[in-house]
Formats: sequence, C-alpha cells, structure tokens
Amino acid sequence: MSPLLSLRPAPDCRWDMAALGEVMLRFDPGERRVRSTRFFDVWEGGGEYNVARAMSRTFGLRSAVVTALPDNDLGWLADDLIAQGGVDRRHVVWREADGMGRNTRLGLNFTERGFGVRPARGLSDRANSAASQLRPGEIDWDRLFGEEGVRWFHTGGIFAALSATTAEVAIEAVEAARRHGTVVSYDLNYRASLWEGHPDPDAVRRVNRAIAGAVDVMIGDGHGFETCLGVDLTKAESGDGSDLGASAFAVAAEAYCDLYPRTKIVAATLRRPSTASRNDWSAAAWSGGALQTAPVWADLDIMDRVGGGDSFVSGLAWALMNDHSVKEAVAWGAAHGALAMTTPGDASMVSHPEVAALLAGRDGRSIR
Repeated sequence: MSPLLSLRPAPDCRWDMAALGEVMLRFDPGERRVRSTRFFDVWEGGGEYNVARAMSRTFGLRSAVVTALPDNDLGWLADDLIAQGGVDRRHVVWREADGMGRNTRLGLNFTERGFGVRPARGLSDRANSAASQLRPGEIDWDRLFGEEGVRWFHTGGIFAALSATTAEVAIEAVEAARRHGTVVSYDLNYRASLWEGHPDPDAVRRVNRAIAGAVDVMIGDGHGFETCLGVDLTKAESGDGSDLGASAFAVAAEAYCDLYPRTKIVAATLRRPSTASRNDWSAAAWSGGALQTAPVWADLDIMDRVGGGDSFVSGLAWALMNDHSVKEAVAWGAAHGALAMTTPGDASMVSHPEVAALLAGRDGRSIR
C-alpha cells in the first residue's frame, strides 16, 4: 500500500470500497439532441457510484454502494443496472413509492455528449429523489465499517449538496469511517446549481469544511477549494498553459493542505478543451510537499466526457491500494479517465489490461 495511507488489511474487510451517493438513470440521446430525439439509451450513473462500479468492473475489487431508491419499476431498473455493474446493494434504502412521484422518485439525468463546437450539456430532473431524502441515523454505519469492514470509503459534494439532510448524512458517514480506521476520499465536484438551492446559504462551506477535516484523499481544483472551503488563492498563478495548469494547482493544493493537514493527497484532473470532442488531458497530485503529474494527452479524442473524473478517482484509488507511488497512481487515474471517455455512458467500460497497455505506450492500432 502507499506509505501515506493506513489501509486496513484486505482479509479483515468485506469491502475494498464503499461509496455513498445518488444513483440516477441517465437518458442519452446519442448523436441527437434531447429536444428533438425519439430514442434514448439508458444507463445508470452517479458521481460517487461511478467510482465504486469501476473498482468492481475494471479493477476486480469488492465494492458496495450506499444510496436510496424508490420501490417501483424505475427503482428496480436502477437496482438491476447496479447489480450488472458488480456493486453490492445490501446497503440500499428502499422508499415506498405512491405511484405518482409525489412522495419520492428516482432522479433522472438527460445528457448530450456534445460534438465539436457544440458543448456537452446536462439536464437533471432529480428533485425529491429517494437519495435526497436520506437522513442521519438511517444507515447502520457501524455495521458497514465495523462488522463488515471497508478499506476505502468514497463520497462527494454532489451527494452532500442534494439536501440539508444529505449534507448531514455525508458528515455522519465520514466521521464513522474515520472512527473505524477506513481511508476516506472526497470529490468536491462543486455544482453551483445544487448548492444555490440549499436552505442554508452558508452550507457549502460549513459542510465541506466539516468533511475536509477528516479526509485522507481530496479531489478538487482551486475553484472548488476557494468556493467550497474558503481557501485563499491569492498566491496562485495561472501558469503559461504548458502544464495544463499544474503549477496553479500545486499552489492551490498547498494552500489547502495548510488548512487541512490531515489530508495526505490532493488530486485533480487537468484538461484544456479545444472542442467538446477534443481536449488536452492530464492529472496532478500534491502530496508531502511535492507535485506529481501524469503524462499529457494532447488533442485527446472524446466520445463522452461524463465520468472521466470519476474514472480518474477509481484508477488513483486502485493504484494507491496496490503499492504504487503517488506519481504512478496519478498516471493510472489519468489513463483510466482518458480511456473511459472513449465510450458512452457515465460508467467505465474499460478493462484493467487496457489501462496498463495505454500506460505502457501502446497506440490505437487494431488488436487482432
């Protein structure tokens, strides 16, 4: 394992990773537009869940999700898709549904992939979802982290922002994970549209500060640190662009660590889009006072950018759980994210050998 992280021994734990977050149905019009399509592909997805799914399907580890679903056909569809993703569902909370969506429902996400000068676009329909109704005290965290055992716990700012109660659930979960010696990662994943609807105008900083104090691995960039945590970035420089902003990230990450010294690793993806379907792509991590960066993929062709960051997190986590250095882990995460964006849907469709082959320098010629 990474010497920076004190992971519980695998034989002592039922799960290598558990994730807390909302699982939605994604309606994907493919090359068409939401406003004019007559057909959708349907996938499951969610920022936190995507990480647990990739840990199972791509990296072959044992993962579980903590979420809530309505007890109706849409909830059952999401449950079936989660099962196909290899993620355990025993910690799913089922809500009785009234058949009209008045008391609870499943969150939906309509996503256009974008192409060329037309950017990717998301339209969420998730108000009053089952996951947003989760409350403190509903999940038996001592059973999950204590009796069953979890090596790595992941959650993020999207789930925390869903409602006043999910914010408190996220804090409760992180505190319980720390109590049982579980490594905690958190993806700030700041979404203004979610936090601006929160009844407490100070919630974004209050909640994220409470969580940041117990986090081992923080995923986020300077904008997220400043907005969600109040980190002073007056010393951050924009850089000359040659490193996709890695130098500016290093300044921001160091400022973050000054405020939250318990965090061992701060990481982020680095991208510079030229069009919706072509980006320069890389990643960086700050740890022990040093910056580590992944190789830069210039003009990376992208089919679907949604989930690229989540795939980065899972690759990073897998590598850290398997004795790789921080520099190697950043490279694994960036390579996995690059490959995941070549397929449709939120979830990674990549195999472990494919990630290893990309890191080894194999090109895009046909494999026969």
